[in-house]
Amino acid sequence: MKRLTFTIALIACMLFPSLQALASVYTPQNLPKVHLQDKTRYTCNPDGILSAAACDSIDHMLYALEQQTGIETVVAVVGSIGEVECFDFCHQLLNEWGVGKKEKNNGLVILLVTDQRCIQFYTGYGLEGDLPDALCKRIQTREMVPYLKDQRWNEGMVAGVRATCARLDGSMSNDSDDSDEEDIEALIGFAVIFGIFILIAIGIGIWAVWNASKCPQCGQHKLQRSTSRLLYRRGGVKKEEVTYVCRHCGHTLKRQQSSYDEQYKGGSSGPILFGGGSGGFGGGGGFSGGSFGGGIGGGGGAGTRF
Repeated sequence: MKRLTFTIALIACMLFPSLQALASVYTPQNLPKVHLQDKTRYTCNPDGILSAAACDSIDHMLYALEQQTGIETVVAVVGSIGEVECFDFCHQLLNEWGVGKKEKNNGLVILLVTDQRCIQFYTGYGLEGDLPDALCKRIQTREMVPYLKDQRWNEGMVAGVRATCARLDGSMSNDSDDSDEEDIEALIGFAVIFGIFILIAIGIGIWAVWNASKCPQCGQHKLQRSTSRLLYRRGGVKKEEVTYVCRHCGHTLKRQQSSYDEQYKGGSSGPILFGGGSGGFGGGGGFSGGSFGGGIGGGGGAGTRF
């Protein structure tokens, strides 16, 4: 009996670190929605990476920003999101939570992932003009990264949110000429990288189409799409089972393919969180819960590794 008890305890000790690590990997679905419990809170800090004082400072700034401008914000600070890219996580978070007013799409997500050493901004369509990608990158590199690279999470996040709020509420002073020059250089660099990426993507796309048209039966590039059957729609993605027929030998095969769902509206997965009302955060003070307004993301923002 003692040996059995010892064996069970040993197995539990071996499994506990793995279960603990698994539990600490966050997704947009299991990230605590603190704003639902208290409309004055905007900072999701489930691992306690930020101090209570830093969270209070960030929440105070974002509450004032929302009251003044109507901009809805989520700041998420977590240890791990697994293998998911920070940009993809922010995209899912903003769209699934419906951050931003539905008619304005003025949502903002600021994500810090410590194991990936990544700080990511992601904006709704309505904020891309007020908070362009180059400015997001500048706030990160100037205000946040000098602290974050030394694991001074509190100082980095507070400084970054303060600079972001200053830009969005109109209190930021005009940028100097050297900042404009840096922006031009950065835009040129981005343009070059983007051009190279486009050429590579075109090449890969052509190769993929050519390779996909090859019949496994006769080896001829004669496969042609015949029919398709919808399997499911989920989170802006639809999956289909597509039937192909070879025009040379008549061979038939089926493939499952995923593509963008043109019918996806975003921010409408639940009546409480994604209500889509015009007064999403409505009202101030107190500890009653809030809800987001049903906004969707525009793919704007920037990310920086440190």
